Amino acid sequence: MASSNVGIPSGRGSGVVQYGAPVLAEVARPFDLPAEREAAEHTTTMLFASMERIGQVHPFAKGMGLAAPQISIGRAAAAVQPPGRDTPAIVLPNPRITDRSEEDDEHYEGCLSFFDVRAARTPGRGRSAPAAPSGPGTRSSVSLPTGTPRSAIVVM
Repeated sequence: MASSNVGIPSGRGSGVVQYGAPVLAEVARPFDLPAEREAAEHTTTMLFASMERIGQVHPFAKGMGLAAPQISIGRAAAAVQPPGRDTPAIVLPNPRITDRSEEDDEHYEGCLSFFDVRAARTPGRGRSAPAAPSGPGTRSSVSLPTGTPRSAIVVM
């Protein structure tokens, strides 16, 4: 179910809703997995299609992250593409931060929903969030390494 972003321009034609869009202010609805597996897979497909389209126009050498609300889908899902063409993407259904390192990792990071804004961020290294479950009733987590885009998870 997509939320409306009528009247809110997308960042430079990227299809990403911008700050002020109601969908970005709403709490993203989590998936009831495994019952909503098809909906989660569809959302993931939409995230990757958007990331592919954005990557053709705006190459992000340090990687890219995108959350479902940023493409007008009010569901709790995010995808992170770490740097490097051969590095597999990380899919995060129902992401939440479960741990934070005490070490600092200061770097400049942008958000596609604040298209022309970049700021120094000092998030802790190695944040963890639930990743795609390997089977019914299972959970797994992923640590996001230094320099990996984390803004998509913060949007959630």
